[in-house]
Amino acid sequence: MTDKRKAYEEKFDAQFHEWNAQIALLKAKADTAKAEAKLKYYKNIEALEHKQKEAGTRLHELKTAGDEAWEDLKTGAEKAWDEVKLAYHSAAAKFK
Repeated sequence: MTDKRKAYEEKFDAQFHEWNAQIALLKAKADTAKAEAKLKYYKNIEALEHKQKEAGTRLHELKTAGDEAWEDLKTGAEKAWDEVKLAYHSAAAKFK
């Protein structure tokens, strides 16, 4: 494994754990909302968690891929991470 690949995977691992913490904070905020708003918030959180799960799958694929396949999978993983990032910002904006 190259140093570049290892650093890349570590970066995504760290981001994945950060999103877990951010989703937990959103859930805590949703829990304090009124019933109607709580349903809306949890719908957004569920969509975010779905995107995060997809990104986690891509991360696993990256970690288990051979060096040749890794470069090809990297592009798909980056797209998945971007989608999670957008979904998070969208969900977080609704809590303000």
